[in-house]
Amino acid sequence: MSNEALNEDLYPEIEPYETGTMLVGDGHRMYWEQSGNPEGKPVVFVHGGPGSGTSPWQRRFFDPEKYRIILFDQRGCGQSTPHASEPNADMRFNTTWHLVADMELLRKNLGIAQWQVFGGSWGSGLALAYAETHPTAVSELVLRGIFTLRQHEIEWFYEGGAAAVFPDLWEKYVAEIPVLERNNFVAAYRRRLIDPDPAVHVPAAIAWSTWEGATTTLHLDPDHVGEMEVPERAVAFARIENHFFSHGGWFSENQLIDEVERIRDIPTVIVQGRYDMCTPMMTAWDLHKAFPEAEFIVVPDAGHAATEPGIRRALRAATDRFAA
Repeated sequence: MSNEALNEDLYPEIEPYETGTMLVGDGHRMYWEQSGNPEGKPVVFVHGGPGSGTSPWQRRFFDPEKYRIILFDQRGCGQSTPHASEPNADMRFNTTWHLVADMELLRKNLGIAQWQVFGGSWGSGLALAYAETHPTAVSELVLRGIFTLRQHEIEWFYEGGAAAVFPDLWEKYVAEIPVLERNNFVAAYRRRLIDPDPAVHVPAAIAWSTWEGATTTLHLDPDHVGEMEVPERAVAFARIENHFFSHGGWFSENQLIDEVERIRDIPTVIVQGRYDMCTPMMTAWDLHKAFPEAEFIVVPDAGHAATEPGIRRALRAATDRFAA
């Protein structure tokens, strides 16, 4: 992902005008930042993973003259502490519903009555969970690469479905797990990721993270894969993801789609890459059918990542329209 490519479609780079950390309970401290126009329309960016953390380029989906742009790092990742890469990381208080509560606490602490919620991949699931819990706090939703943590969604990507498209990359993911444990890769990886010994959890984390990093773009992005190989980031990312997937996101099956009635009146845009192999279009289509009031945009020549040209253009168009 080059800055030159992003410059074609997104707003110029900006720096935050305010940063901070917030105690959210259970020993966790959450990083947050604000950029753009302090008097502008509030929007909160909900990052993916879970466990990826935020990056400066994510501010660039929003017109800095019109938006008050809020980014935050979810529990255990990015600049939030304690970091999930620590050998004895305690994941008990890192769940979807802790994160929903953290978002609501941040909104209130920043004195925001309503904000636009913008989320992709896991961020789309967390955005839906937040909006369905606090619908009056949400002015609009912009969702990308829909992921609701249903069992068949997890099995598609982590238990062998996507191997039909990426058999070469799948072999590297499989190689980390002994043959007798390959009936459940999420569970097998969990045993290794929670092991406090770096000789055990670091290789497992890198294998888990690079499988995802190599398959999220329509064309392989070596720079992105390289970022996913950095041990500290890979361990936090893999541990948090695996923890959430092992618990089905603490959702009942189909919960986020079944509870769309709560958000039916919120203006919403759904952006989905046709060739998304990480969160395939089946989930976005199910959401679209349950939520026909939302604008549904299928980008015909894109995979999963927000950096795909067609996806980033569609996302910016949505935020530009909602800024009015």
